[in-house]
Amino acid sequence: MDANIPTEQGVAYINGEFSPLSEARVPVLDRGFIFGDGVYEVIPVYSRQPFRLEGHLQRLERSLEGIRLANPHTRAQWAEVIGELARRGPGEDQSLYLQVSRGVAKRDHAFPKEGKPTVFMMTNPLVLPDARTIGEGVSAVSTVDNRWLRCDLKTIALLPNVLLRQLAVDAGAAEVVLFRDGMLTEGSASNIFVVKNGVLLSPPKSNLILAGITYDVVLELARANGIPCEVRAVSEAEVRAADELWLTSSTREILAISKLDGGPVGQGRPGPVFKQIYALFQEMKSTLRHPGKTAHA
Repeated sequence: MDANIPTEQGVAYINGEFSPLSEARVPVLDRGFIFGDGVYEVIPVYSRQPFRLEGHLQRLERSLEGIRLANPHTRAQWAEVIGELARRGPGEDQSLYLQVSRGVAKRDHAFPKEGKPTVFMMTNPLVLPDARTIGEGVSAVSTVDNRWLRCDLKTIALLPNVLLRQLAVDAGAAEVVLFRDGMLTEGSASNIFVVKNGVLLSPPKSNLILAGITYDVVLELARANGIPCEVRAVSEAEVRAADELWLTSSTREILAISKLDGGPVGQGRPGPVFKQIYALFQEMKSTLRHPGKTAHA
């Protein structure tokens, strides 16, 4: 790719080649397009440094293993090409999307006997929630989690999540909170945390939720800073009686949910535990921009 590609536009990488995102092409017989046969990661980039890259690559490896697709790169190779894409990408802070499909083959449900995975990546500016959204929180709706039983694999077959997220959009909300058999699982594109009486609650990692990188960071920050936390099954009743409710994801970081199904969560505004964890997360980010600075986790 020409190193002089304007940085305001997205940049893509496909099987060893960089290009402007608008020029990136994948064959129509790619199994990612035909079957949704692939996995993905979304990696936030701060000051052109991929955030928690080892954690993302570890989760990618687990997803690939889960769909029986050989990893096309070593961790060192992934780190090299991701770092190069972030260097070429638009702006200091970016949202880097990585996808591996089973590649191009004749349309047949069975795995192709011979095939080469398609590696596609793109990076765009990272647009985080604004100060007003952070200060006021967001609204959410709830519904039954009707997805498949391997939500722990970060696969590109996301139609169930798309349909669930659209329920939130239709209601003018930011997210949908999901319950399965009366227990909290996650959001359509986020993990969900509950605060009750100063204690941070989160469902444990299982096949029913995607283990989020930001989820891990929140628990690390809480434990390192003396905030009581419990990783256990959380009932729908506990969610509805919460003092605070949050969503976490790589692209929205940590957001308070101040309204659920039209009613206030707690006092109807971001609570003190959220404010503490949010500040600690921002402090952690600042250490990436200023490596000599010490964070509290």
